[in-house]
Parts: sequence; structure tokens; C-alpha cells
Amino acid sequence: MKTPTRHTVTAALPYANGPLHIGHIAGAYLPADIYVRNLRQRGKEVLFICGSDEHGAAITMRAMKEGTTPRAIVDKYHVLMGQAFQDFGIHFDIYDRTSSDLHRETSQGFFLKLLENGAFNVQEEQQYFDEVAEQFLADRYIMGTCPSCGNPDAYGDQCEKCGSALSPKELKDPRSTLSGAKPVLRPTRHWYLRMDEAQQWVDSWINTGVLDGQPHHDPKEWKASVLGQCNSWLKDGLRPRAMTRDLEWGVPVPLPGAAGKVLYVWLDAPIGYISATKHWAALRQAQGQPTDWEKWWKADDTRLIHFIGKDNIVFHAIIFPILLKMHGGYVLPQNVPANEFLNLEGRKISTSRNWAVWLHEYIERWPHRQDELRYCLATIIPEQKDSEFTWKDFQEKNNSELVSIIGNFVQRVMVLCHKFYEGKAPAPGTATPDDLTLWSAVHGNAEEVVRAIDAFRLRDALSAAMNVARAGNKYLSDNEPWKLVKTDPDRTRAILGNSLNVAAALSTVLEPFLPFTSERLRRMLRIDAAPWADALRSDRIGPGHVLGAAEHLFKPITDEEIQPEIERLHANAPSEAPPAAAPGATDGSPDGRSKPNISFDDFAKLDLRVGTITAAERVPKSDKLLKLTIDLGEAAPRTVVSGIAMHYAPEQLPGQQVVLVANLEPRKMRGVESQGMVLMAEDASGKLVFMQPKDVVTPGGEVR
Repeated sequence: MKTPTRHTVTAALPYANGPLHIGHIAGAYLPADIYVRNLRQRGKEVLFICGSDEHGAAITMRAMKEGTTPRAIVDKYHVLMGQAFQDFGIHFDIYDRTSSDLHRETSQGFFLKLLENGAFNVQEEQQYFDEVAEQFLADRYIMGTCPSCGNPDAYGDQCEKCGSALSPKELKDPRSTLSGAKPVLRPTRHWYLRMDEAQQWVDSWINTGVLDGQPHHDPKEWKASVLGQCNSWLKDGLRPRAMTRDLEWGVPVPLPGAAGKVLYVWLDAPIGYISATKHWAALRQAQGQPTDWEKWWKADDTRLIHFIGKDNIVFHAIIFPILLKMHGGYVLPQNVPANEFLNLEGRKISTSRNWAVWLHEYIERWPHRQDELRYCLATIIPEQKDSEFTWKDFQEKNNSELVSIIGNFVQRVMVLCHKFYEGKAPAPGTATPDDLTLWSAVHGNAEEVVRAIDAFRLRDALSAAMNVARAGNKYLSDNEPWKLVKTDPDRTRAILGNSLNVAAALSTVLEPFLPFTSERLRRMLRIDAAPWADALRSDRIGPGHVLGAAEHLFKPITDEEIQPEIERLHANAPSEAPPAAAPGATDGSPDGRSKPNISFDDFAKLDLRVGTITAAERVPKSDKLLKLTIDLGEAAPRTVVSGIAMHYAPEQLPGQQVVLVANLEPRKMRGVESQGMVLMAEDASGKLVFMQPKDVVTPGGEVR
């Protein structure tokens, strides 16, 4: 495994069929921006790529809904999203688009090379056809009843209620989204990627990090959720997948006799990263800066990283790597740090219901307050599990953290320097144990920022950066220079000199998260941005350095400012949209409980018993389920299927006492009848823990 000399970082191409909301930002784009900014601070060579995904059924469906053309839709939203990214401080080296001529040429060339290399099989198949609209139906043009959960509005490729991956023929009672008519099956021809032939090397590459006999990456660095989803596909066996569609909007299949066929969007879209790199290189060439685009995709010492949401894992961690390797000559991703989903006020974000906070509207209503939202979202990046944004939490984090920790520290230091030293930096003097403790905390937390960012633990990285400000506040409070100036002016100068340099260090460690604030802070201190190591010196601001005027970096957010946002959210959503949760709750219950009240009679129906697990084994073809044998003191033990395999190995469980809902209607899961439900709790880290009795209880004991 070569040490990388450059980093190619991609952020998922957003569909150009609507504006960006905070779920998009927290899931992929803010994490990628934080990561890239810190790499650049440390002198790494980085290319940061994104662009609008402008093909696929979602675009044409939006166009039909608005009575316009796909081109008009993508032109509108490409500009809107690009400007929103820029205004929010997410700065790509290039924000490209997949409807460009260069992208079409790149995608078609890629397809032809794959064809030449034998990557495809041509198959004739039966596909749904809408006789009213007179066209074949792509997956998203078909809706029906999900065979897994019974959702009547599942799409032909996925049920958005239960998350099951589907094919159109699996749907019950299918209907066309174009006309509402029941579609019929007709023969058509498509090019299928021979993914089954990649099964062995993909499995090895994903799980051992070995590619073509050489170490490629460390699988332990990949998130468990990414490995789990990949292995779920691998265990089921990779199967050929169609890489073409019968559509008018998209990249045309560049072959004779393929009229009316386009490249499947998940072949076309990730190649957008490559065509964007070509475009970036061409722009630099035009500016007199010759650039080799290929080194960013083909050099062995390039580290390729994909930032995405969890719904895109298999496309970036399995399908795109297969495409790259079957084409030949390209590096494969060394990590795919996918995040979970962000919820809003106790509910899933829903663009169709307008249950969302749109980024461009936030920027319009809260001008010059980008970092306040960046900070709040960075504290709740859904790294390991779904997280939640509420306007009250946004307000609280601004007031109790940004204002009270960062703003308070910088304001006190600047005001005292202007008051005591006419706005000039004093001499730090001889270091004392308090000073050494301060700088030990600064450097220790700065090192933790780097470690955490490299491990994609961005929430931990932000916490460490905030600890630098906390250390500065503690240092000021412990030494009280506003009092000490009367009795020990030399020591006061040292305290404030050190504090100014901590503020300078803050302008660096906070920059990946709060770039606008860091720039303002540097203007106040009248210093330039500096490389990571140089920026953490204790003598960066020397004696006599002239400071700028003291400013408030942040201002408190009032209830009067927040309440309209909550009301706007409810007013904009359709009347059937569920209500937002009250602070601390998830369903609006007045006293903070997560679910509404039930009657005592309903509660009395539950039969809660203590049981002892006597055996445990994995359920075949499932990453999440364990089959538990539980002794309830009955004539025969119970079999219970529990979704705890991601938290406990089977050998850990025999002898474990649990609380069981013993009168739950039996239910088959993966062919195993489950005769009850084990009650679990979730700790602060997201791990499931048993609701076990404090003392050992005879199996069958009733919980009252």
C-alpha cells in the first residue's frame, strides 16, 4: 500500500431536480468540506470534485410535474445548487454537470472500452411498457405494493418505507407514474454488466483490503455500516445488472441499433467525477497552468475518497469499483465514509411534503450566519446512526457554545488588550506551569482534531477544536488578568499574550468547521492564514503587534427569531404532514415522552417476563439478526429473532438475562418464527444494551 501523495475527494453528485436541504449537507457535503479543508491546512495535495447529476428518471419526472423540459429543470437547479454550495462555504475545485458535451463523450468512451473488454452481456428481457404513454418504463416510472412491507407506494427500484431494494417485477399491482395505467410486459434489449464475474475479487478487496495480490486499504478503517451493506450484497451473490435504459433523456448508448436507449444513471453519474476532473484540468490549461488530469485517477499514490449518504453505498463501494477495474487503469476508492440520515423536528425529511430546511432559503433569511448552521450540523453529522436537527437545538448550540465559549473567550482577550495595551499585543514573558498546561491542551487537542478527521470522526474533531477555546476560557478564569493587572502587570502581560496566541490557534483549528468565523477572527487579530504546524506556535503574535477592533464573533439567537422558523416549517408543509416534535420529544408529546399516552388497560395486556438466553446463533443471509433460545421456565424454550448481531457476537450471549415481551404475536423473520421480543435500550454511543434485572431472577419471573 503506497503512501498517498495526493487525495481525490468526491462528494455525491446531487440530483438537479430540486434544491439542497440540510439533510444533504449534513450527510455528504459538509463532512467532505471539513475533511478537505483540514488536508489543505496540512499541506496535502487535494482535488475536491462535485457536480449536478442531471440524468435519470427523477429529472424527467420533475419536468413532467412542472410542465417543462428536462433541460430547463437541470439548468435551473444546477445554478441554484452551485450558488448555495458557494454561499455556504463549501468550495469545490470544480462543480460540474453531467449534461455537458465533455461528460457525454467521456461516458460513451468509458462504455465502449468496457464493451471492448467484455464487461457486458446483451440480453433481451421483458420490461414494463406504458401503452398510454407509449414508452418503456424505467424503475422510477413504476409504483406498486412492496412485497416486503406492504407499502402501496413503493418504487420499482426501492421501497422508501422499509428500504428494500426491489425490481419492478417484484411489485404487486404495478402502475405507471406517467399515466396511472397498469403497464404490460414487452421485450426489449439491454447491456448487462457482468458483476457476477467480479464476486471473488470484490469480496477480497472489501474485506481484506487486498487487490490483485497487493495491499490496497485497511478494511478496519471502513465504517461497519458500509461493510455491512456491501457484505449483504456479496452474501446474496452479485448478479448481472442492466447498464442501459429505454429513455429519451440521458447519455445515448453509442452503438448502431440502440436508438432510444441511454446509459443507466449509475453508470453515467460516477463517471461524472472523471469528466469533472477533465474539465477542471482543461480550465487550468486555458489559464496557462498545464495539468495532468490522469494522475488524480490513475496514479498508484493517489487516495480516492467518496463522501456519500448511506443510500449510495453499493453504487460507490461495489458497482463503480467494478466499472473502474473492468475498464482498467484507474485507482479504486480507499474509503467510502458514508453517513446515515438526518431527521428534522422528530420526522424524516420529506421533499415531497416540504418537510425540510432548504439551504438557499436559510442563507436568504439568515445572511452572514452560515457558520452557525455549519456548527450545528457538524455536531450532529449522522456518522453512525440517524441524527436530528431542531430549531431549538440550533438556538441552544449557538447561544451556549458559539457565543459563550468561542465568542466569550475572544471578546474578553480583545477587549482587555485594547483596554490595557492600546490595542497592541503584550510580551508573553517567562512561561509558568499554568502557561505550559495551557499550551499542552492546545497542542493535544489540535493533534486530536487531525486524528479524528483522518478517521472520519468529524464530530469528535469539532469537539477537540472547541476544547482549545475551553482551555483558553479556563486559563483566563483561573488567572483573572482583569484583577491581576493591579498587582502584577508583568504576569498580566504574559497571560494576555498567551491568550492572543490561543485565539490565533483557534482561527486555524476551527477553520474546517467555521471558515467565515476563522477569517473574521484573523482580520481582528490582523494575521494571515498559516499552515497547520506554524499556526499553533505560542509566539505567532509577537509583542507590539497591532490588533484590529474588537468585535462579537457571534450574537445570541432569541426565541422571537426561532419561532417563525418553526411556524414556517409547519405552514409550508401540507396539512397531512405530521407535527414537529416538542423540544426533547419525538412526537410533540407535552412532557417529553417519545410516544403518546396509552391507557392502563392497554399496558396491562403486556406480559413481560424475565428469561435467560441459553443459546444464540446467526440467522443465515442476515447481518443484523440473531436466533436466540430463551428459557422462560416453560415446558420448552422460546425461539426469538433479535436484530442485535451488529452489537453482540453469539458466543457473548448464553447466560445473559433479558426482559421479554412474552405475549407478542409470533412472526416469521427470514424463515424463523420469533416467539417474543427482547427489550433493549440504546446507550450514548448508539450500542444496544439489555434491559436486564439488577439481580438474577428465576426464568419466567414476571416484570411488574
